[in-house]
Amino acid sequence: MSENSESQPAALSPSVGWNVVHLFLKAGPQGGRAAQALEAIELAEKNSHQVVAAAILGHKADVCLLALGPDQRQLRLLQSGLQAAGLSVVDSYVSLTEVSEYAAGAPAEMKTARLYPVLPPAGLPAFCFYPMSKRRAPGAENWYALDYDKRLELMYGHGAVGRKFRGRVLQLVTGSTGVDDFEWGVTLFGAHPDDLKECVYQMRFDEASALYAEFGRFYTGFVGDAESVFADAGLR
Repeated sequence: MSENSESQPAALSPSVGWNVVHLFLKAGPQGGRAAQALEAIELAEKNSHQVVAAAILGHKADVCLLALGPDQRQLRLLQSGLQAAGLSVVDSYVSLTEVSEYAAGAPAEMKTARLYPVLPPAGLPAFCFYPMSKRRAPGAENWYALDYDKRLELMYGHGAVGRKFRGRVLQLVTGSTGVDDFEWGVTLFGAHPDDLKECVYQMRFDEASALYAEFGRFYTGFVGDAESVFADAGLR
């Protein structure tokens, strides 16, 4: 066997942007080994990937790890390492960073921030994630039956609502059409929990959401370093 065939497989990367996975975790039946899980995170970070840890409130999960970077294989290795550490993946969401077609004319630095974000943002510890799609059901409001100019108009108004929260909320929207069950994953980082509540509440009254949006499950918590987040979840 040649040396090349035994070498590390080439990175599986998008042509533009990064791979993203949200892993929602609970300790397995035998508990979880925090030290081993931290080693899996450290390995991903050493290989040029970011991992954001959030403690999750409620019964749906104990921890969310948001991991993103150029190589899908590295994200899979992270997931495997966490499972080997006794953590169960109780939910997940797979997506890709993207620049929306409605932001084609945005400044280059804004596009770069969307494709290659640096996370978590400083001073915004409150955390929320939910998936969403635009309605397309026959006989109902169908976003994809609108022409581009109308969709652009609605998205500009939608964005104007979000911009009211600049400095209080940072939004990361990642694309998942053909990758997961919904069309986008939305991750919000806020200064306070009620900043996230108010932001989502106001944006739901916008026409682009009120008529055309469908939402999946919400996960809520707070961001911290992975060791502290695992300790909050009872993992030692």
